[in-house]
Amino acid sequence: MVDILGQALIETFQMVVFSTLFSLAIGFILAIALIVTSAEGGFRPNKVIYKTLDTVINILRSFPFIILIVFLIPFTKLIMGTFIGPTAVIVPLTIGASPFVARIIEGALKEVEPGVIEAAKSFGASNIQIIFKVMLKEAVPSIISGITLTIITIIGYSAMAGTVGGGGLGDAAIRYGFHRFQTDVMVVTVLILVIVVQVFQSLGNYFYKKLR
Repeated sequence: MVDILGQALIETFQMVVFSTLFSLAIGFILAIALIVTSAEGGFRPNKVIYKTLDTVINILRSFPFIILIVFLIPFTKLIMGTFIGPTAVIVPLTIGASPFVARIIEGALKEVEPGVIEAAKSFGASNIQIIFKVMLKEAVPSIISGITLTIITIIGYSAMAGTVGGGGLGDAAIRYGFHRFQTDVMVVTVLILVIVVQVFQSLGNYFYKKLR
């Protein structure tokens, strides 16, 4: 069981790390696009682009993750060659978390004081400079807090992916703890997940306080 749970923990970290990085990249791009095209204070207001992105993000966020995994099976198989295993699950994890990240970063950027933005404009800063050198810099603590929440959410998603053969701790809990009625495996798996979440939450709180 030690070997099985050790391998499951490694697979969970693999899924969480890569899907977090990919979802941050996609979510960041979406958030910037929303900020730029927003009708309320956007640098280049565009109702069509904003409404389209807003609708797509809302639709993806409304999907229960377990349903999203099944819905994306053809797409995942097309990209990865399979829809089973920890590597394949990175695709639905990324797609499921990206809208969440986009909203977090968008909200953090919108919290930046308008006076700071106006001051940057008065010094002749371009829109790109305002976004990347002023707004992002001011929003870093909130973004760090959001990233922490994202990681914890993805950990929960990765455990859920175990129900469809996604690998990781969720798969170990289902395969051994549930199907083989090994309660001790189920309990240990839950404890490991709790510890992992607590570690990431503590790290997130530490960096949030430091950066603030």
